[in-house]
Amino acid sequence: MKRLLAFFKHIPRGDWGIAALTVLLASGIGYVEWSSQQKIDALQKELDFTSRILEEAISETHASLAEELNKERGNLSAVQNELGNFRNVVVQEVGSLSSSVTTLEKLSETDPELLKKYSKVYFLSEHYAPPKLAAIDPNFLYYETRPESVHIDVWPHLRDLLNAANLAGVKLYVVSAYRSFDEQASLKNAYTVTYGSGSNTFSADQGYSEHQLGSTVDFITTGIGGKLEGFEGTFAYQWLLSNAHRYGFVLSYPKGNAYYVFEPWHWRYVGVELATKLKNDLKNFYDVDQREIDEYLIKLFE
Repeated sequence: MKRLLAFFKHIPRGDWGIAALTVLLASGIGYVEWSSQQKIDALQKELDFTSRILEEAISETHASLAEELNKERGNLSAVQNELGNFRNVVVQEVGSLSSSVTTLEKLSETDPELLKKYSKVYFLSEHYAPPKLAAIDPNFLYYETRPESVHIDVWPHLRDLLNAANLAGVKLYVVSAYRSFDEQASLKNAYTVTYGSGSNTFSADQGYSEHQLGSTVDFITTGIGGKLEGFEGTFAYQWLLSNAHRYGFVLSYPKGNAYYVFEPWHWRYVGVELATKLKNDLKNFYDVDQREIDEYLIKLFE
């Protein structure tokens, strides 16, 4: 106030109006500046407060979202595991179904007659014949000028057996193989004329012969005069006992069988797996239940 009075003392009286106006303007401007600063300060405080509230809210939101995200990740992992397990189950089911379909396809393409017990048990129709026969290489025939044939799928296994015997120094030949219904009938009639009812002990009636299947052969070797009698005492027979199962062949009528006399020369193809099992179990083909035998049909030519 003193400064203000001192200010007016130095001003001529005629200029007091202007001076007063100047003072008022200066005071007004100062007040406006002060008022504005107060508002700015208030706004700044409000802004600072709001910023703290927002930061706290954002921090809480981040924490909440992180927690939710972790939960969702856990749920996603669980779902992925479930999907993985489901996929494995589906793959297994599809694989099993595919395997079943393949098995059915193989079974549909494999002649079930090939593992039936035909010696006085099952009967083969006079119209039955293997779907296709393969000629046996004359080099493996005892009588080269008399053609013999076997089931086309049996031939590779028979050929391997004969080759293996040859490499082992064994003189092994085929003397008889596939016979049709009519051929078996003619042979049985001839035996009946010669041996009467005694022929039933060593020769099957037509329709009951394994030879009609095309999977059975009679072997012979040198040194026994071209006859089957005496084959038991040959090295060729001993070699067959030790090795024939490796190629899927079994001795149909061993000593003591219930069907025919002992025929050491008569061997039937039943597949490597079944032949090996019979060899290991010391069992005869005709001693095994037919249902058990049929289980090996799927692997007959493997």
